[in-house]
Amino acid sequence: MVLERRTEKVKPPQMHQVLMLNDDYTPMEFVVVVIQEFFSKDRETATQIMLKIHLDGKAVCGVYSKDVAATKVDQVLEAAKQSGHPLQCVSEPIG
Repeated sequence: MVLERRTEKVKPPQMHQVLMLNDDYTPMEFVVVVIQEFFSKDRETATQIMLKIHLDGKAVCGVYSKDVAATKVDQVLEAAKQSGHPLQCVSEPIG
């Protein structure tokens, strides 16, 4: 008798995208530095993301597991608070 081995389909963890939102007060340079520091982007990429935030009102800075995304949001909000800027950062599930 042959036992059929059934493989359980394990769904990969849902990924979350971290978005920064535009405001009229946070300096563009600060946003670029934050993107470089917390999302490991080079200056050119960070500048492109900052411009997208500025023009579109928001932009994705990175895609991570839920826990990592939450940590990134906390890091950005804490850095903004320390510097006295109202920069907003959120994460949302993809799909």
